[in-house]
Amino acid sequence: MSILEIKNLSKLFGKHAALEDVSFKLEEGEILGFIGPNGAGKSTTIKIILGMLKATKGSVTLFGKDAWNKAVEVHKRIAYVPGDVNLWPNLTGGEVIDLFLSMRGVKVETVKKEELMKEFEFDPTKKCRSYSKGNRQKVALIAAFAADADLYILDEPTSGLDPLQERVFQEHIKKVKEKGASVLLSSHILSEVEQLCDTVAIIRKGKIVESGNLDDLRHLTRTQVKLQVKESADYLQEKNYIHEFIQEKDTVFFQLDSNHTEDLIQEIQGLGVLKFESTPPKLEDLFMRHYSRSSEGDV
Repeated sequence: MSILEIKNLSKLFGKHAALEDVSFKLEEGEILGFIGPNGAGKSTTIKIILGMLKATKGSVTLFGKDAWNKAVEVHKRIAYVPGDVNLWPNLTGGEVIDLFLSMRGVKVETVKKEELMKEFEFDPTKKCRSYSKGNRQKVALIAAFAADADLYILDEPTSGLDPLQERVFQEHIKKVKEKGASVLLSSHILSEVEQLCDTVAIIRKGKIVESGNLDDLRHLTRTQVKLQVKESADYLQEKNYIHEFIQEKDTVFFQLDSNHTEDLIQEIQGLGVLKFESTPPKLEDLFMRHYSRSSEGDV
């Protein structure tokens, strides 16, 4: 049974389709990166998962239960961190953390909560009205990690954090995975997704354009190659698996379809290779493949 399963999910706001036939799964102990630019449909999807919005069409199940009809029941097993945390201005950060945890009805280890505050360099005694955006995020993150959950739903959770705090966040994501929890991580920080996630779902204008195991999807990206040779390599640009070919004296630069590495090696054997450098494909390449032609977003 999947922890989270979304099937043919659509959401209309009037005549505008914010989501169209979105489908993906999150398995137990897995971290799924849900990526796309602002306005692509990430937050709308998450609100439907959490029962904050009702889908126009399709289904969302959490732990095998309907996310809309059984929202109260499934929320007991979920920790959620939004991208913009709104807090009670007259309460202290510590009081809000305790309130969030009491609303989840979970048992909290005081030592663990205090350790989290220390790691995130968070002062729980100040009133929330004085907190920066980064400190407001810390309130939600500490409340999320202070007690165990089966599913963590994180919507741009590191927004406003400095690089050191982002590293603390990443370490705690790895810890909850080791305990067998699942994580849905919505982010536009591709390096963060690439480092943490097992699978990805890329959303563009309300539609899933790629999804699956991160390693399996790398074949859709291209390897960057720098090749220095004694003989002319002009003919390589005629190969259908070589792209963006540029020549500078005895050195050529190009992009290689990653599943044709062996073909390239055979082709260059007689060229007198002086230097061969390749950069492995990155998630950013796959992402930009879908977004480079249009920066236009969606709701």
